[in-house]
Amino acid sequence: MKLSIVTTMYCSAPYLNEFYERICATAEKITSEYEIIFVNDGSPDDSLDIAVALYEKDPRVRVIDFSRNFGHHKAMMTGLMHAKGELVFLIDCDLEEEPEFLEKFYAEHRKNDDVDVVYGVQKARKGGFVEKISGNIFYWAFNLFSSYPVPPNIVTARLMSKRYVDSLVKHKDREVFMAGLWAITGFKQVSLMVTKINKGNSSYDLKRKISILLNSITSFSNKPLLFIFYLGSMILFISSMAALYLVIRKVFFGVLLAGWPSLMVSIWLLGGLTIFCVGVIGIYLSRVFMETKERPYTIIRQIYERVKTDI
Repeated sequence: MKLSIVTTMYCSAPYLNEFYERICATAEKITSEYEIIFVNDGSPDDSLDIAVALYEKDPRVRVIDFSRNFGHHKAMMTGLMHAKGELVFLIDCDLEEEPEFLEKFYAEHRKNDDVDVVYGVQKARKGGFVEKISGNIFYWAFNLFSSYPVPPNIVTARLMSKRYVDSLVKHKDREVFMAGLWAITGFKQVSLMVTKINKGNSSYDLKRKISILLNSITSFSNKPLLFIFYLGSMILFISSMAALYLVIRKVFFGVLLAGWPSLMVSIWLLGGLTIFCVGVIGIYLSRVFMETKERPYTIIRQIYERVKTDI
């Protein structure tokens, strides 16, 4: 198998037939030995029925159906686990990323034999003002705390070698953040500037972006814990100096500073800081709790594929 094309489905019914036609036309320019893997991430519409219909008429199509919705990133990882091609092309099927990117990425890959990954990056984020600002803040915050920075405005579309994909899927994180895993896996990677088509509001609302940001930072960095240590040390030093100052004023000058407002401000400040620090530690403990249970991060209900038999 020369090429595997992996995509995930969630409310994707309006786009599947056009995506299939365009990706097949593009793949045929590269090789006739390819497969298309559709991963149904518990889609509530008839995406599965459409994908199964494509499978029934085209033996190169495989469909992986989840028992429920597990999330975009986990669906991508599961699809990559089942890819058999020497090259693996990952892309969303909502047509915001053009299927024709495959030809462009393949041409770039051919120029560099030692490159394992060709990935797309947007010059500017699509969407409205809030989406652009929240996206920029997301990448800024992640790269600030993470030990493995990722390129801002990275997209799903990427062409990968089999050895890179084999290394990527060895990660067993229960909280999957694909951009971080792409970076931490290493290998030689090159970027290409692409333009995504804006088909409406992103399915990642502000609440979900904050959740992903917390998951990604605590999964890829211990800097928040170090921040708590240094912050606590600084507060201890300042409070010790202030206490020493008050003792000196009382002992040598007989002056005792008093003030209810300053006392209450100090109590609220330290109380809030304590709760914040305990909360950060709690997030890390919850990550440990989730990882130690070793639950599968996706459950496959059924796989639709042609079984080859030796005669």
